Amino acid sequence: MDPAHLRSRLATVVAITPTPFTDEDEVDRPVLERVVARLVDGRVGVVTVNGNTGEFYCLTPTERRTAVDVVAAGAAGRALLLAGVGFDVATAVDDARYARDRGAEAIMVHQPVHPYVSAEGWVDYHRRIASAVPDLGIVPYVKNPAIGPGHFQELADACPNVVAVKYALPDTAAFAVVARQAGLERFTWIAGLAELTAPGYAAVGAQGFTSGLAAIAPHLSTGMQDALAAGDFDSAMKTWDSVREFEELRLARNSADNVSVVKEALHQIGLGSSWVRPPSARPAPQVRERIGAVLETWGVK
Repeated sequence: MDPAHLRSRLATVVAITPTPFTDEDEVDRPVLERVVARLVDGRVGVVTVNGNTGEFYCLTPTERRTAVDVVAAGAAGRALLLAGVGFDVATAVDDARYARDRGAEAIMVHQPVHPYVSAEGWVDYHRRIASAVPDLGIVPYVKNPAIGPGHFQELADACPNVVAVKYALPDTAAFAVVARQAGLERFTWIAGLAELTAPGYAAVGAQGFTSGLAAIAPHLSTGMQDALAAGDFDSAMKTWDSVREFEELRLARNSADNVSVVKEALHQIGLGSSWVRPPSARPAPQVRERIGAVLETWGVK
C-alpha cells in the first residue's frame, strides 16, 4: 500500500453503489453488474460497495460479500474499490480482509453503531480495525461533531494507513477548521454529503465528494468534479443547478427517501427494481413523477 498514491486516487468522485434486489428480495447480481459498468464507463474513479446508499445496515453478511464480489469484478483494473465495513471490530476486520482478497485497496469504516460513543472510543475503534489490515487504506466516515482535529491526528499517528476522511457533517466552517488543524495535506478530505455540498466544501479544502447520483448520471458528477478541481466554480454551479431538485428529493423528510430516490431513478431508466428494504420505503407517487421529470431534463437513458 502506497499512502500517497491512495490519497491521490481518492481525490475525486467517490461513487456509492446501490444494492439492487430481485422480486424475491435477493441481491440482483446482473443489475448490480450493469450499474458498476455504468459507473466505470462514465469515468468514475472510485467505487464504494456497501455504503449507506447500498443499504449497508439492511444487508446480511453473505449479501455484503456478494456485493463485494460483483463490484470488485466490475471495477477491476478500472476503478479503485472502496469497501464499506462496520458493526463490531471483528466483523469489520473480517469484511475488510474479504474485500482486500478480492481487490479492494481501501475500506470506508462506517460510524460506530452504538448509543454511547466517546471520542476516545472512536479513535480506538478505528485504530483496532486499521491495525488489523495495515495493507489497506482506511477512510473513516465521520458524522459525529465530537470528532475533532486531534482525534484524526492521533489515529493517523498510530496507523499511517489512515489516508482519507469522509466528512459528512453539514457545516463547512467547522470542516474548514478541522481539515486545516488536522492537516489538509495529511489526509484526502472527501465531502460526504454529495453534490449539493461539494462546491462549498471544495472551496475550503475538500478534494473530492461522495455521490449516489453518479450511478444514474455519472457525467454530471464527474463534470462537477472536473470543474471543482480546475477551480471553475461557475461551471460546477451549473451542474449544481441541474442536480439540485433531485438531491433535494433525497434530503426531504430528514433523508427518509435518500436511497429510494436513487433506486427509483435507476428503475425508471431500466436498471432493476425500485424495491428498498425497511426502514426505507418507495417514494410517494408524486415524488416518482418528479424524478421522471428530472431524468428527462438530464436526457438520461
